[in-house]
Amino acid sequence: MSVNRRDLLRAAAATGALGAAWPLSAQLTTAQAHAAARNLGATWDPAPFTLGVASGDPGPDGILLWTRLAPEPLANDQPLPTTVDVDWVLATDPELSNKIAQGQTEADASTGHSVHVPVAGLEPNTRYYYRFSAQGKESRLGRTKTAPTGAIPSVRFASANCQAWHDGFYAAHRGIAAEDLDFVVHLGDYMYEHGQVGGTPIRDHEGPEVHTLTDYRRRHALYKGDPSLRAAHAAHPWFLTWDDHEVVNDYSGTSKPLRKRRAAAYQAWWEHMPVRGDTPATPQIHQRRMWGDLLELTVLDLRQYRSAQNLPDGTILGAQQKSWLKSTVDTAPDAWRCWVNSIMLSQLAKQGGGYYFTDQWDGFLAERKEVLTHVHDAGLRDLVVITGDWHSAFVDDIRPDFDNAHSPVIGTEFTAHSVASGAYSPDWNQTNGPIMGKANPHLKYFEGNRYGYDVYEVTPQRWSTHMRVIGDRRDPNSPVSTLTTFHVDRGVAGSYEDPATIGSPAQYRRA
Repeated sequence: MSVNRRDLLRAAAATGALGAAWPLSAQLTTAQAHAAARNLGATWDPAPFTLGVASGDPGPDGILLWTRLAPEPLANDQPLPTTVDVDWVLATDPELSNKIAQGQTEADASTGHSVHVPVAGLEPNTRYYYRFSAQGKESRLGRTKTAPTGAIPSVRFASANCQAWHDGFYAAHRGIAAEDLDFVVHLGDYMYEHGQVGGTPIRDHEGPEVHTLTDYRRRHALYKGDPSLRAAHAAHPWFLTWDDHEVVNDYSGTSKPLRKRRAAAYQAWWEHMPVRGDTPATPQIHQRRMWGDLLELTVLDLRQYRSAQNLPDGTILGAQQKSWLKSTVDTAPDAWRCWVNSIMLSQLAKQGGGYYFTDQWDGFLAERKEVLTHVHDAGLRDLVVITGDWHSAFVDDIRPDFDNAHSPVIGTEFTAHSVASGAYSPDWNQTNGPIMGKANPHLKYFEGNRYGYDVYEVTPQRWSTHMRVIGDRRDPNSPVSTLTTFHVDRGVAGSYEDPATIGSPAQYRRA
């Protein structure tokens, strides 16, 4: 029988062998940490490119290439010189014989020996291959693609979110790596800062959470130890946003203690992601990208600029990002508009009053109503919001005023299953699915018993969301299947389930 990492950690805790189970336990030597990680299914690429390769932020004429040198991924300090020369090459063929661009850059210890190479002057809608080399060693081969321009017949991309390493294997990323995609979007909670497994501390008396730059670097390196995650990065270019667990659960504000920790977390995140920019302590996440004339991708940052929750004048976007978002609405092209949104936009009210979680947009009611009213008043059409965080799948109609049953439908939100992070129990889902549906008339679908990712197929006529689920997160080779598919027709607000999958399991469907 397959056993996941959480089960192994619990077993170790029960026998008092916790230090031997949790790879980042403070008392372990580097060699012991690596051995413990391997016992939980971790592997790494050959040194020094142990963490793999990745590409991101594809434009029509350029791409960002990433790697990080980490010969001993879980060590506090890497056995490397302060600076290391890293060569890179990009070509149109996997043999790298038809070279299009190449160069050399420095990997510096101050940024974790990470490498971010912006490559320009490329052709649109073109598949490229790339590789790094340093210290006489070569990285694995990466594959990427530039964005198209002009009229295109379709785009196909996937989203992933919420991948607590200790909760299971990344069979979902194995599935993503094998998909025929233009790009991948990560919706946040790429890593988790906490150290609790079933209520049992998995670190010693020094504390269960990560706090320092070294802590965050080691945690990211551990997550990159899942080979399926490295495969998904090497297979496709990525767009990324973040949520709370990249720093600490439900964080907001910039108090002095949080400011230091947040800066460490932000830098480590930047060091391990294929993102642009040279300010790792305060990276700009929000951006607007086009995929031909078919899709406008608007990536939101719902953490860096937010205020506390439940304030009359609270903000989840921050003044500057909100102004920018409104301007994208005012200048939107005639295309599908996709908001990349880390936490649920739609209202999720409780029966009898209140909300399930005010860490999401429900804690910023005035700003949500302001932004969605602006969408409506501007006449924006064909809006689809893709969301993570909940560890369950939801499909919602978006309305400017969720408390008004006569408020018009202006878009659709798809909230995706998690890659591995634990969801509510099947009993909770069975009981509460209908309760959530009754209290939220805009909620059309809820399914919380599965794990996976979403694939989106978009044409000029229709948007289709395929909920791809794995059989068992305890199995790194778990097969992938399609649970159900929802469609949105161009020019018609609201979604509908595909007749071929409407009989699939779910804990709530609106009749």
